[in-house]
Amino acid sequence: MQKQVYFVSGIDTGIGKSIATGLYAKELAATGRRVITQKIVQTGCQGIAEDIQTHRRLQGIGLTEHDRNGSTCPYVFAYPCSPHLAAEREQRPIDLKTIDAATQTLLQSYDTVLFEGAGGLMVPLNREQTLLDFAAERGYPLVLVTSGRLGSINHTLLSLAAARHAGLPVHRLVYNRYPAADPVIGAETERYLRDYLQWHFPEAEWAVLAEAT
Repeated sequence: MQKQVYFVSGIDTGIGKSIATGLYAKELAATGRRVITQKIVQTGCQGIAEDIQTHRRLQGIGLTEHDRNGSTCPYVFAYPCSPHLAAEREQRPIDLKTIDAATQTLLQSYDTVLFEGAGGLMVPLNREQTLLDFAAERGYPLVLVTSGRLGSINHTLLSLAAARHAGLPVHRLVYNRYPAADPVIGAETERYLRDYLQWHFPEAEWAVLAEAT
């Protein structure tokens, strides 16, 4: 079975990336794939990354050896801010080679890695590189999480345009219905984005998160 890494991002912070990542991992596992999740950087916590713990809860499994040894999230910072600032505050630079090595370690045991970012695509990892730069340089297909709240159409189209400009393939667009938005705006946003995806990214999948988990 071919090894694959997917990069999971969102149109903004707090959009439901961790929920989407955990549920997609469970979905893929049900098809027979050996799947694990990874978090590029976790801020605002200590110890094992909170998002990794969320993934495992949604997958219905316990923490793995790779979670405990840090392979699924090599960088955890205490201050809840952008990765570049959190790293600077702790004087602990983010080494992308360390992250890449962790991904390769995971691929030795799993077929698929769902690699969750931090915030949106243009969040800086350091003073020179964004998350989009990181994913595009490695050619990781994008899983983008959006929602029906006001402004989501604009943010989604900008994110898709940025991915296309960077040569990053779009694998899946996940529409998060929770928490419920204005029903008129939410319904139109969902309709518009699904039509837009079919027209401009026909190779991409459409998925919906229908309720809180």
